[in-house]
Amino acid sequence: MFFAPRRFNRSRTHRRPYHGLGLNVLTVLIFFLLQGCLAVGPDYEPPDYSAPDAWQSELVEGVASGEASLQAWWKIFNDPVLDGIMDRAVDGNLDLREAYARIKEARAIRGIARGERYPDINGSGDVARQRQSEDFGPVSPIDGDQTDWVYSAGVGGTWEIDFWGRISRSIASADADFQATIEDYRDILVLLYSEIARNYVNVRTLQERIKVTETNVETQRGSLDITQARFKAEISPELDVRQAELNLARTESLIPALRQEAARAVHRLGVLIGDNPGALYADLSPPKLIPHPPEEVLVSVPANLVRQRPDIRSAERRLAAQSERIGIATADLYPSFFLLGDFGYLATSDLFDYRKRVWSFGPTFRWNMFDGGRVRNRIAAEDARTEQALARYENTVLGALEEVENAIVAYTEETKRRESLLRSVNAAKKSVELVQVLYKSGLTDFQNVLDSERSLAEQEDAYVASVGLVTQNLIAIYRALGGGWQPDPAVVKVEIQDAAMNGEPIF
Repeated sequence: MFFAPRRFNRSRTHRRPYHGLGLNVLTVLIFFLLQGCLAVGPDYEPPDYSAPDAWQSELVEGVASGEASLQAWWKIFNDPVLDGIMDRAVDGNLDLREAYARIKEARAIRGIARGERYPDINGSGDVARQRQSEDFGPVSPIDGDQTDWVYSAGVGGTWEIDFWGRISRSIASADADFQATIEDYRDILVLLYSEIARNYVNVRTLQERIKVTETNVETQRGSLDITQARFKAEISPELDVRQAELNLARTESLIPALRQEAARAVHRLGVLIGDNPGALYADLSPPKLIPHPPEEVLVSVPANLVRQRPDIRSAERRLAAQSERIGIATADLYPSFFLLGDFGYLATSDLFDYRKRVWSFGPTFRWNMFDGGRVRNRIAAEDARTEQALARYENTVLGALEEVENAIVAYTEETKRRESLLRSVNAAKKSVELVQVLYKSGLTDFQNVLDSERSLAEQEDAYVASVGLVTQNLIAIYRALGGGWQPDPAVVKVEIQDAAMNGEPIF
């Protein structure tokens, strides 16, 4: 604040006593008590979405409705290799690291919003050579000079009184945005766990499919040996040999494609844990059985979905943040109140002489009384954005319900398909055994052998793929339910309100 230099010639004994201190203190107290007392705009209420009482999909044997354990759902497979990959992913995944950085950003933005509750205090000081106009003061009788060195130093402050709740609603909006970023982190965690499990099961499934294909290659190579021997003995025509070679080569051609697909899954797992693509070859190279679902799988009721799914929780928090912005915009319709104060020293010499102090203190306000409808249109825009956020929230809930229903249907129907394929594999094996005996006895032609061996290879491959798909569909159920974290209200409150405020780890 700039103070025009004045010449004082008043002794200490002639100063008029100041009787306004009590009034100013009372003013501060009144303004402090009025902080946010007339908050304008709508008060946010969480949307009440009625979820169905039960899932529409029919639950097959082994699938029951109940309180599912979702925090570490992959442990139902009892696979130490999978458990180890999950642990490495939490520490190294780059999507999680990026999401955590967004949490820190939102936490800092919330700190900016909370800082508006407090006054801005600034210090200043300057030294200037200055000449005063003769119209505003007599010429110095000593040297006739109107110039002086002017020194000033002091502090000044501005404090906005949150009369209409603009600041409190800004803080509430920033709080909700911060909470939404935490839910976004958890959503990435849910997706990460399911993606790792899906690729892991894919690796084990492909390894088993390669093993089955190699077994069928050996069977078909044996048939080729038989046709060659019979051809040399002039028992069978050369056509049987060529058909056997064709069948063998076609089956052998499947193996490189399966190995290529398995390598891609291993590479994907390496990237998901935040390492180079080949980081898990040593862990995954020894083939293992496909993780098998437990005897009974519990599926939580639809009502729990809104509480468990992080994307739904995030959408609700963003709706809350947007709702508060209506009040922030509405506050601009009314005057803004401030407390202004400055205290300092202004002198041409002896700067910090108490008699040369200068100060000012008091309330002030600003009111944009006409703006061509800009404020009201901003309010309308924020209101429309809130409607969009509500629709987005409801759409997220419906999408989540759809994902669970689809996952349950896929799991139950693929389970039935797997059982049918198992019966077909058993029948195909028996057919191959019988037709080989008949062919050696000359009671059937080689075409029946080819058809039986081809069917066996196809059915075994389809069965193994179905076994893996059943497990992957179970993983999809846990993903759709939001598995991978525990929504304990007490823990959430500490994470959001306490640990984050102190800059400590949030998770």
